[in-house]
Amino acid sequence: MVEIGRLITAMVTPFDAEGKVDYEQAKRLANALLDSGSDAVIVSGTTGESPTLTTDEKIRLYGEVKDAVGDRGAVIAGTGNYSTAESIELSQEAEKAGVDGMLLVVPYYNKPPQEGLYQHFKAISESTNLPAILYNVTSRTSLNMSHETTIRLSELERIVGIKEAGSDMDQITRIIDGARPGFLVWSGNDNETYYIMATGGYGVVSVASHLIGSQIKQMMGLLLEGDVEAAAAEHRRMLPMFKVLFVESNPIPVKYGVNKAGFNVGNPRLPLIPASEKAAAEIDKVMSQYTIDLPV
Repeated sequence: MVEIGRLITAMVTPFDAEGKVDYEQAKRLANALLDSGSDAVIVSGTTGESPTLTTDEKIRLYGEVKDAVGDRGAVIAGTGNYSTAESIELSQEAEKAGVDGMLLVVPYYNKPPQEGLYQHFKAISESTNLPAILYNVTSRTSLNMSHETTIRLSELERIVGIKEAGSDMDQITRIIDGARPGFLVWSGNDNETYYIMATGGYGVVSVASHLIGSQIKQMMGLLLEGDVEAAAAEHRRMLPMFKVLFVESNPIPVKYGVNKAGFNVGNPRLPLIPASEKAAAEIDKVMSQYTIDLPV
């Protein structure tokens, strides 16, 4: 099994001028991200506009990106949604496509109780042989998965970690402290990576790594080496980039930024729209202050 790694990019989905998935650009982008510091990519996650991708598009993306990447890095398929049955079906198709793991988001909209969350993730994780990463993102789902539920799920064999984007540092610390040994916690927000790793977290599922991946990797390395002050300085230096990529709904800003850097990924799909003039000006200003790591 390919090691998932500490720096995972939540990859955007490139679209062509007609709004169709550009599979060739997706393959190029995945390899470019690995070249600029990423250990793995997530295909068809939130940043990849998964709610607007068809099932056929997702399955084809899983297979083509994995074939293009090979063993250079892990490919994690975003296969979870609010339907347990649909998530199981898509996870099984992802396994057939050859991916290295799956990302399972807390069900949005219908707000199940904590026991429902446990049973949902248990059922999906037991339906394949893939390692599963949970994804708690309260701002998007309007539902928090408690640390008790995450710790309970950590005991299941195929659930290997969680992407925590709930921004509750006390909850995240309780998960790091209470989960089974070897259970990994990735920051779900670039601006929280420093704090979460300093508390014992493993890494980050990043958006900013589309543009400054090698620099994020360097900050993480400084932390792992125990050079807390140098890592903190790097965190402060990169914070404006972390923040500006959420000046409008993700992935509108990062798609603009990647296009601006010279790597064409097209516009978002409706109901998302291209960056406004105001947002574009803000992103331009911040990007001008950084060396962009993405090879184009």
